[in-house]
Amino acid sequence: MKIACVQSDVVYGDPAANAARAVAEIERLAADGVNVVVFPEAFLTGYCAASAEDARAIAIPAEHPAIESLCQAADRFGMLIVAGFAERARDALFNSACILEGSKPPRFYRKAHLPELGLDKYVTPGSALPVFETAFGKIGVLICFDLRIPEATRVLALAGAEVLFLPTNWPQGAEVSAEHMCIARAAENRIFVATCDRVGEEGGFRFIGRSKIIAPSGAVLAAAGDGEETIVAEFDPAQARTKRSVIDPGRFETDTFATRQPELYRSLVEPLVKP
Repeated sequence: MKIACVQSDVVYGDPAANAARAVAEIERLAADGVNVVVFPEAFLTGYCAASAEDARAIAIPAEHPAIESLCQAADRFGMLIVAGFAERARDALFNSACILEGSKPPRFYRKAHLPELGLDKYVTPGSALPVFETAFGKIGVLICFDLRIPEATRVLALAGAEVLFLPTNWPQGAEVSAEHMCIARAAENRIFVATCDRVGEEGGFRFIGRSKIIAPSGAVLAAAGDGEETIVAEFDPAQARTKRSVIDPGRFETDTFATRQPELYRSLVEPLVKP
């Protein structure tokens, strides 16, 4: 798998312009042998809605021409593409990511864990954590704040995900997620993690970039700064199937999953009792 994370600015409320830029990037990256391309959270629509009315105004249906243009690009180049957008589905709004692969029908993930920020103040939380079977391995998709809830990544890893894609909009103040939590999620689950943040300003927020592609060991394979930039890394997702680390054979070995004690974790799924 050769993956690219396109860290870019976004045109608020203009899916056609954002999709056109995405297609141009996809064409360029395909020529370089990239077969997986990830774009930021809410890339097609923008994120910083100031009201429920604003959120509804920027949201698009899953059948929108902007998404169709990315589907066509995925089919033309035989690629896997992940991109975020504000989704309108009947009377509900979601913070979603489309997962587009070759000629397959589009698949979608809806953000499950919501901060009190921008679009997320006005959407319905998603209700599933699927693992997607692809020609490039088993992948999981989370969006931005989903990463802060460690159980979400662990559920995907236990279900066989080899790579986690995280489209995100990290604003100033979220540096710990960009610099530390994504690395921790990769290492504690022994999976590859690719984060794709946006940059620029929108609705009074400045986004920090710092996208990363991380190995199961926690080693950073590629990292971006705080401007527009595309990072690329190549790896074999099958490496994430091995959960055992052998530092010194027979003397220092660890197994991330075999040593779990699920009976000790029952409180994780109990309702939170507020004082």
